[in-house]
Amino acid sequence: MRSVYTHTFSVPESAIDVNGHVSNIEYVRWMQDAATAHTASEGWTLERYREHRAVWVVRTHTIEYLRPAFAGDRLELHTWIASVRDCQSRRKYLFNRAGEDRLLAKAETLWICIDPETGRPRRVPEEFIAAFDLVDSETEALGIVQRRCQRPNSTPG
Repeated sequence: MRSVYTHTFSVPESAIDVNGHVSNIEYVRWMQDAATAHTASEGWTLERYREHRAVWVVRTHTIEYLRPAFAGDRLELHTWIASVRDCQSRRKYLFNRAGEDRLLAKAETLWICIDPETGRPRRVPEEFIAAFDLVDSETEALGIVQRRCQRPNSTPG
């Protein structure tokens, strides 16, 4: 779906830290993987980015951990693009256990579009902007996810 992408997965034992729950570094890895999968699902593969002389780098990640996740948990990671302006894109993420409404974590990444040849920031390609519907708020994103889950024969992501 153009607006909110959902990735469902099981937490592997390798993701657990010394405190017995998911390591913070795993959340960042999952966020990056989901962002890449979301854009690829709309045709924006690495090859297409390179054709447009545009690649993404992270300026900041922010994660608010609300509840722990554990090995074997089945998680849903919902992600969407909240804004695009000049050379940057703000992407948001929500984590929950599959089948539960309570959030485990909320996150946000500020991505910067750069020219891979010069390493300098560049405007986000118009074709990229046209490929995605922006979602302003967490409430709107959750509404989209809930409506998608209520449809018969709906598929995630």
